[in-house]
Amino acid sequence: MSKRRKSSRTASQRTGEPKRQKLRDVFVPRPFQGLADEPEWIALRELVPAASAPLKLSASLVEQYGDRPVTLSTVLPMALPAMTKPDGRVLIGLQRHVQSGDVSRDLSVALLRALETEPGEQVSIPALPDEGPRLQDVLDDGPLDITVHDGFGYWLDEGADEDPNVAASLDRANASIYPTVRMSAAHAAYWCRVPEKSHVRWVLSEDEDSAMDALARLSAEGLLLLGDGTKFAGMFRAHGLLVPVWDLPREPDAGEWEAPLADFTKRYAEAVAASDPLTGEQRRARQGLLGRQITLR
Repeated sequence: MSKRRKSSRTASQRTGEPKRQKLRDVFVPRPFQGLADEPEWIALRELVPAASAPLKLSASLVEQYGDRPVTLSTVLPMALPAMTKPDGRVLIGLQRHVQSGDVSRDLSVALLRALETEPGEQVSIPALPDEGPRLQDVLDDGPLDITVHDGFGYWLDEGADEDPNVAASLDRANASIYPTVRMSAAHAAYWCRVPEKSHVRWVLSEDEDSAMDALARLSAEGLLLLGDGTKFAGMFRAHGLLVPVWDLPREPDAGEWEAPLADFTKRYAEAVAASDPLTGEQRRARQGLLGRQITLR
């Protein structure tokens, strides 16, 4: 009895369909590197509940799609990656449920798909994007002009009738917001108040090793605190940069911490500029800081 030979052809070859290439996810540890405001991009993605900033399209995209208004939002309704408004405006959400290993590529795909979508229609976004342009390629880059909001009302179209379901959704979202203030004493630093205390969190712009060495120098000299009643809680990594966190008394408000933070930024700048090798005490302080890294939830 002859044996039946197994076909080695794939299903796509048998049907004549083009072979689908499997997409590979690639992890990019600093997805916002190269953008003019890398620390603020990270802060808006990881620290700030409700904020927005206008974005400018690159010259090639303006030529292709027109100079359409684009707004970066910390989060959109239902954590959507992108929305288009009936008047042609595009909103891009930083905080979303599904993401790949390259956040910059994710956001670029969301922007491009939104520009290709008819105004007011739902934007279709792939879960895992293929290779292609990143934020650094599709924006006319510059410092972000950030507005921090005390609620998500900026989602709504001005003058539009308020849907009861939308209103209820907004109420739930607004109830989850902790009061947050953008600090002026340091770039990409934010104060927030939680039920039992307050925090200041600052996204440092230096690479991790330089930032860690500077903090170690300050720690060895006892200069990490922002004042009486404060505590250096530790730090966490966010998209390749360090974010130190201070615990503060629940009162007073953010404005009272501007001067202490300004003093700290001067100490930190001097520590970053130091070029001499770390002393034994500073190396031990560095090891201690490494053991105090925390996870932001």
